[in-house]
Amino acid sequence: MKKAGLSSILVAVVLLALGVIAEAQQPKKVSRLGYLSNTDAATDSARAEGIRLALRELGYIVGQNIAMEYRYAEGKPGRNQELTAEAIVYRVSRHW
Repeated sequence: MKKAGLSSILVAVVLLALGVIAEAQQPKKVSRLGYLSNTDAATDSARAEGIRLALRELGYIVGQNIAMEYRYAEGKPGRNQELTAEAIVYRVSRHW
């Protein structure tokens, strides 16, 4: 009887430990930030880097606790509307 009670307690402890480990491994929620620019990536690289550095100062590290989606209009008038719509559709589809 003692062995049965001891093994039951041991099984309960193992299951509890596995539950705690599984809970600890849940992925963190990562916020997403959209970045739209009228220029191209090469021309806008210094500004984008400045934004990444400012985010880092606030505790946000791109690729760790925040994700950035970059979109460039490449100097084409009217492309900003298309890129904005694309970013919104992407956000809605990922959210639902």
